[in-house]
Amino acid sequence: MSKLITPKGYKSLLDLNQTEQAIKLIKDTFQLNLSSELKLRRVTAPLFVLKGTGINDDLNGIENKVTFQIKDYDNREAEVVNSLAKWKRLALADYGMNDGYGIYTDMNAVRPDEELDNIHSLYVDQWDWELVIHKEDRNLDYLKFIVKKIYEAIKRTEFVIQEYYTDMLPVLPDTITFIHSEDLLAEYPDKTPKEREKIVAKKYGAIFIIGIGNTLSNEQPHDGRAPDYDDWITETKPGYNGLNGDIILWNPILEIAFEISSMGIRVDAESLTKQLIVTGTTDRKELEFHARLLKGELPLTIGGGIGQSRLCMYYLRKAHIGEIQSSIWPKSMFEKCKQNNIQLV
Repeated sequence: MSKLITPKGYKSLLDLNQTEQAIKLIKDTFQLNLSSELKLRRVTAPLFVLKGTGINDDLNGIENKVTFQIKDYDNREAEVVNSLAKWKRLALADYGMNDGYGIYTDMNAVRPDEELDNIHSLYVDQWDWELVIHKEDRNLDYLKFIVKKIYEAIKRTEFVIQEYYTDMLPVLPDTITFIHSEDLLAEYPDKTPKEREKIVAKKYGAIFIIGIGNTLSNEQPHDGRAPDYDDWITETKPGYNGLNGDIILWNPILEIAFEISSMGIRVDAESLTKQLIVTGTTDRKELEFHARLLKGELPLTIGGGIGQSRLCMYYLRKAHIGEIQSSIWPKSMFEKCKQNNIQLV
């Protein structure tokens, strides 16, 4: 509750019925723009996967997974997905997708360890996407190229929303600003990573922070990343590592840095091996996903997730993600939101 933000004088621009209609408009518009920009085909994705295959994502490596036993499968355990980064590469191999084409899907997850606040919920919904790339595309310039395409989809959707809801004036800058986490540290050495993000997000409006997961010059990472999906160890120039990052927007309602996407060029056999060694997780090499990747059976890809509820929350100028999605909130949070004109679904 200490992290709950209640903007002074807040009042939603849309009522509950209008909000539901607007959510559908946003989702329909954005996924059409995203799929056309990146040449993505929609596919159906799993809600859960078998435990012990290495297919589920570990995110920061510390989150608990929701598990259950399958009665009709010798009581084997399944896990609700955390995201689909690794599953998508397996799917792309199965579909035989050509270079330059990819897939997207609706990903739904349950993350019981989340600290609940304005932007964090037990329920996670995002567009998970993955694109097959050439070996020569595994570089920083290509990562930036894809980020710009995603940002164009975000911008075009903002324009459509403003056409339907004229009170929601566009606030996104024309371009997204790229900055490496090492440069952020050098510029603001006395600030925490989240404080640095807030400063530059407010300054530029839309940023992409490069290099999430590897140790910086202060011997700390900007943020955690699991070792087996994004490539955060490849050196892009002396002293700078990482072919991944986060898209962050400045949220004018909450006045915070607002992450809407984590993405990156995925590990190849070389970077996977290095990252497993660095994180002390070399035992994963025997798991199904990792073994296939190390054998060269999976395509080289770039991919990520884009928060659906967060993006809707941003466009509709909502103060709480619970105004967009139905989830479970502590009674004290529910009551405090109600007192401050924040109507949780």
